Amino acid sequence: MSRITRLVTIFRIVGRYRLDELVDTERLGRAPRLALALMPWRLHQVPQLPRGVRLRRALEELGPVFIKFGQMLSTRRDLLPADIADELAMLQDKVPPFPEQQSIAIIEKGLGKPVAELFASFDARPMASASVAQVHAATLHSGEKVVVKVIRPDIEPIIRQDLALMFTLARLVARYVPAGRRLRPVEVVADYQFIILDELDLGREAANACQLRRNFENSKLVYVPQVYWDYTCRNVFVMERISGIPVTDMAALQARGTDLKLLAERGVEIFFTQVFRDSFFHADMHPGNIFVDATDPADPTYIAVDCAIIGSLSDSDQYYLARNLLSIFRRDYREVAQLHVECGWVPPQTRVQDFESAMRAVCEPVFERPIGEISFGQLLIYLFRTAGRFDMHIQPSLVLLQKTMLNIEGLGRQLYPGLNLWDTAKPFLEDWVQERYSPQSFLRRLQRQAPSWLEQLPQLPDVVLDNLQQSRDGDLRFARPQHREETQQLQSGEKTRRHRRQLLAGLACLGAAITAVPGGWQLLAAAPPVSWLLGGLALALLWPRDN
Repeated sequence: MSRITRLVTIFRIVGRYRLDELVDTERLGRAPRLALALMPWRLHQVPQLPRGVRLRRALEELGPVFIKFGQMLSTRRDLLPADIADELAMLQDKVPPFPEQQSIAIIEKGLGKPVAELFASFDARPMASASVAQVHAATLHSGEKVVVKVIRPDIEPIIRQDLALMFTLARLVARYVPAGRRLRPVEVVADYQFIILDELDLGREAANACQLRRNFENSKLVYVPQVYWDYTCRNVFVMERISGIPVTDMAALQARGTDLKLLAERGVEIFFTQVFRDSFFHADMHPGNIFVDATDPADPTYIAVDCAIIGSLSDSDQYYLARNLLSIFRRDYREVAQLHVECGWVPPQTRVQDFESAMRAVCEPVFERPIGEISFGQLLIYLFRTAGRFDMHIQPSLVLLQKTMLNIEGLGRQLYPGLNLWDTAKPFLEDWVQERYSPQSFLRRLQRQAPSWLEQLPQLPDVVLDNLQQSRDGDLRFARPQHREETQQLQSGEKTRRHRRQLLAGLACLGAAITAVPGGWQLLAAAPPVSWLLGGLALALLWPRDN
């Protein structure tokens, strides 16, 4: 499908659901307002559906790429009205499977062997089918039960084409919609591009799964299925097949007598452990990717799959985020404001007093509710939204963090409505900050950096000498023109003084000649005034001036 054809399809679907009604035309410029008024879809009646439902259905009709974009957009509650964000969160990327023979051909081409040789058994009918890939059940010749994930054929050109159109629309919004710059639509699409293109590389997902599995090895918190690297490439991924209860299947969990309070608290602990201990967190923890091993109902364990989207924070972001959250717990808004400036999340010229006042106005009404009803994730959204008014640029890593926090909180309260995230989070953060700056932690970081420093130590004298030489060369490059200019000034000054001496000598000779001639001064005095005027003018013109 050509780009023009695809664009026509988009406009047709936009017109059918009258998404132009979602735009505040009164705030548009004259040209875009006129263009919208002349669109043929104005002849259609507005469907009698809420605006969020119309937008969701339009995205579903536009296909997998737009569906996943809507899912990601639903996490940006700092940008969207609540009704639209809630509706977009309901988007499902269940799409019809692609033909079995295509799936087999992709596997055989990617792994270089026939399916019969690769697997003892292979179910050509997919277990599940999503927007980017579908999954088949199989058994290895060694007896292990596995799942085989296969990327949809020819999906990348479609994704790149739709991304190009999204960027075009985002630029139009940024240019013609008054609130466009604040919404940063181009940055939102760029974040989405980064995420969805990563999902096309199953080798990356396999590597993420291995790292996450290693981080929680021998842990009762979460289990990550084993990756089979001999059967994995860019568009095929084979992993251990797990059996567990979907985390949303409350009836099955309750029938097993699962400790739901412990399960909910462990979800929060997993999140904070990933973010602060490992700085490597599963950023797509929606219910479809989470299962529960309730073999021991009193000691349940999570099972996490689909590690395509992973978030990570820098050391400084970890520290500032922990300090920010603790300051919010204590309602120390001055420290929150100062931390935002210190870590560069808001411009350095931001007035701390103004930011502090804005944070207090947002947070105080939230804290008036019972502690068990306060949404931790929602408070994070308020924090980012308020900071956005002070020109805070939301980093992709923080967006993923916010999204994951909302997922974890929603999941935890679905399992156990009385879950108090604050009681679980606050001690964890306090212990983390205290441990991070303990002498033992400092020595461990010192030990970790020591090999790198020792390796570079022999080169230190050369580096110092090189820097000194560069500094000296810079000084010389600066000094040479300065010296040349000073020399020219000295030469010019000397030349001026020489001209003055010559002129004074000439005047002295002229005076001596007049004196030597009898009656010379009388003749000079009897000269007409015009002669004096011309003589004075000539002397002024001949007299050399300083440069």
